[in-house]
Amino acid sequence: MEPSSLGDVSTPGRVASAGEGVGLDELALAARNHGLPLEALRYEVTPAGLHYVLVHYDIPAADEATWQLTVHGRVRTPLALDMTALRALPAVTHRVTMECAGNGRARLSPRPVSQPWLVEAVGTADWTGVPLRAVLTEAGVQPDAVEAVFTGADHGVERGVEQDYQRSLPLPLAMGADPEVLIAYAMNGLPLPPQHGYPLRLVVPGWYGMAHVKWLRDITLADAPFTGFQQVAAYRLRQTPDEPGEPVTRIAPRALMVPPGFPDFMSRTRVVRPGPVALEGRAWSGYGPVARVQVSADGGRTWTEAEVAPRERRVWAWQAWHCDWTATPGTHTLIARATDAEGHTQPLEQPWNRGGFANNLVQHVTVLCCAANRLPRKS
Repeated sequence: MEPSSLGDVSTPGRVASAGEGVGLDELALAARNHGLPLEALRYEVTPAGLHYVLVHYDIPAADEATWQLTVHGRVRTPLALDMTALRALPAVTHRVTMECAGNGRARLSPRPVSQPWLVEAVGTADWTGVPLRAVLTEAGVQPDAVEAVFTGADHGVERGVEQDYQRSLPLPLAMGADPEVLIAYAMNGLPLPPQHGYPLRLVVPGWYGMAHVKWLRDITLADAPFTGFQQVAAYRLRQTPDEPGEPVTRIAPRALMVPPGFPDFMSRTRVVRPGPVALEGRAWSGYGPVARVQVSADGGRTWTEAEVAPRERRVWAWQAWHCDWTATPGTHTLIARATDAEGHTQPLEQPWNRGGFANNLVQHVTVLCCAANRLPRKS
């Protein structure tokens, strides 16, 4: 039957039934969006083309020459800022690790049906722009303002609701200095790529990616909590569809490993030679610095402490870690587990919710250790 309403083409969120494989709609999402190739964890700053991307609707047409950011609502002086005006304000650059709230969703059982992320929905970039609090201060925040609502230029329909992409932040966070929220116009020293929000986006250090509104065109100061779709319907931690759930906010701690050795094409199983193997990766948390990373080579039965690089002044960027492992012939399951300074630790069993959000289950890397077995060269 042909669709005749928004409800026919935009169905409620659901959980896959037992044994249900990834559908064509999920594959279409996976083809539009992409994660970080795990070998690119070697880069302290992720090249823009390797940084994870999630686009809810379409990448909107945008022209920096005509782009305007409006600021209104509970302010004393409404603003309409073009890009020249924004670039004339004092700029700052922050190195920020950004992770999709749905990272790890495809590994859950039962699986929430949505963008089928494994563990690669992450990246770290140097974001340059204007502190949000500077713009709000210029507009003059009214005493009754409680939230800042951010509207992007991307427009679509989700679960039957036609909408612009909108999210809000509580005013203390929007006006805060740590973390300092940015209105960013550059990524790694260059103008934002189209898929990363050109010409303007929000960057909210320590928060999952849904808060970093792209193609930012409007900021409204509100005297009541925002109740838009992306705030109260999506991005909530729920066990059942009817409960209000808890909001998704800060990034849970995670460590990822650069897969050692070399891969099989289809299974991605890693192959290493017997002997010393250097293991390395990155770890991060939206709650503070990572205090320790532990590595297991036997599926979590025993653990070795890795050396973790200090966070230093890069307060909201991931930290490098490394340790040594002696590979012996056979199949091994490597695991890395992060613990942040506040005591949050990655779980060894999956934390489940209907949206598949904030799932920081430890990464498992299957490694086959064997002697060299190259194909003969063709004559």
